[in-house]
Amino acid sequence: MVRLTSRVVDPPRPKVPILEIVALTKDYRGLRPLRLERFQIGEAESVAIVGFDEPAAEVFVNLITGAGLPDSGTVRLFGRDSRDIADSADWLAVVDRFGLLTERAVLLHGMSVEQNLALPFTIDIDRIPDDIRGRVRQLAVEVGLAATLLERPAADLALLDQARVRLARAIALDPAILVLEHPTSRLARPDVRPFAALIAGVAARRRAATLALTGDREFADAVAGRVLTHEGATGRLVERGWFSRLVGH
Repeated sequence: MVRLTSRVVDPPRPKVPILEIVALTKDYRGLRPLRLERFQIGEAESVAIVGFDEPAAEVFVNLITGAGLPDSGTVRLFGRDSRDIADSADWLAVVDRFGLLTERAVLLHGMSVEQNLALPFTIDIDRIPDDIRGRVRQLAVEVGLAATLLERPAADLALLDQARVRLARAIALDPAILVLEHPTSRLARPDVRPFAALIAGVAARRRAATLALTGDREFADAVAGRVLTHEGATGRLVERGWFSRLVGH
């Protein structure tokens, strides 16, 4: 006689959001405090927030990476309250999971493109080790930088190629989330959609979430699955419907 036994299978645990914000306020000496009612983003999601100007976006990035704390409300990074980050080593372990694409990430214009791309891996950029040089060249291919550009000074690059270098540095350490801080502010309009497509493709291959902070609606629509508009007075995020995105309003 065969006895049948049943086994209790635990239900799958819900995934913890990469970033979750509740009732945030931060006074940064702007026209009004930065407010955000509620927001979250999960693994491999792509979201754009339209409505932060450049100063507000910088403050927001500091808050979501744990570099600053809100005056009130909660910021959770990978399930942890940002106030629970104990020390600089603990903070670095968190911030290393973010990749930041921003004009504030300074390029060393007198150095070659290859040296700029090596910086996330080593400070010894005068004599780049062969293993790091290989990783640098893989990054260059991934972001569409021609091999002929690697020995050129970064200052000689077109603005789109400079943006590619910043993107490569942002993804170099394989972040869980890629934060895009006004990434098209200096790009020519014909370059916006191709750059958005490049970012979306890179993020999809790496299974990285993307969070774009931008005033460029064309870029937002091209790079993100969800486009939210920030209402500064209330802190609400309003999602644009599919029809408004289709007609561009």
